[in-house]
Amino acid sequence: MGTILERIIERKKIEVQLLKKAGTKMTNTAFQTYSLIHKLRVSEDVAIIAEFKRASPSKGDINLKLVPEAQAKLYAEADASAISVLTDEKGFKGSFADLQKVRKTVNIPILCKDFIVDRIQIDLAGASGADVILLIASVLNKEELAELHNYASSRGLECLVEIHDESDLEKAVEINAPLIGINNRDLKSFQVDLKNTEKLGPLVKKAGALLISESGIKTREDVLRAAASGASGILVGETFMTSSDIRKSFADFKIPIGGSRF
Repeated sequence: MGTILERIIERKKIEVQLLKKAGTKMTNTAFQTYSLIHKLRVSEDVAIIAEFKRASPSKGDINLKLVPEAQAKLYAEADASAISVLTDEKGFKGSFADLQKVRKTVNIPILCKDFIVDRIQIDLAGASGADVILLIASVLNKEELAELHNYASSRGLECLVEIHDESDLEKAVEINAPLIGINNRDLKSFQVDLKNTEKLGPLVKKAGALLISESGIKTREDVLRAAASGASGILVGETFMTSSDIRKSFADFKIPIGGSRF
């Protein structure tokens, strides 16, 4: 049967072939572009990337009532630095239509969060209004990672290269990825441990890349731990998708870069 991640990747490969067989065409809609890398470089506080995520394989349904436009507006009004949109349908109940709706609502960077294994997915992300795509180092060899990273860059998209261990980090550093995300969730077991950011964060910073801490961030203390480990930003999904007061949740997470604000 394999791990959850292995099953997702096999499904993605089938989906890619179906897209190609259907002759899926991308509409080259001209969108205003927004740079997440620039935002991270100029921000004095830990940047908050707020995620629109209805469900996940590990948690099941998180919040099916929220609509992309309304939630994106709340995120933007609360001063999110960027918005991440899950576009995987079967595992996360997302879609590229969700991304398109968010793009029409906000004027900040949008991350297309999916399991990307082929150029056609990058084309879909760009055509839907994404500014940034996620590339997961553990599911790509170094050559594939470099090829997809270069292709996305040629299309004007930034890449968040996600790592979970030293082997992933080595691949990210070898392709000179300027933006690296440390996933605190092990995608094989789906267990979460913020110690992963604390372990790998200093190594990412030593390599000269900007760092995003992903997954499992639920409290102010979690943000402080990420900031102390060198994070320029955090990616938060479930906590915001279940929050009854988005502005308060954002205020609780407002921390200066590398510092502490109690």
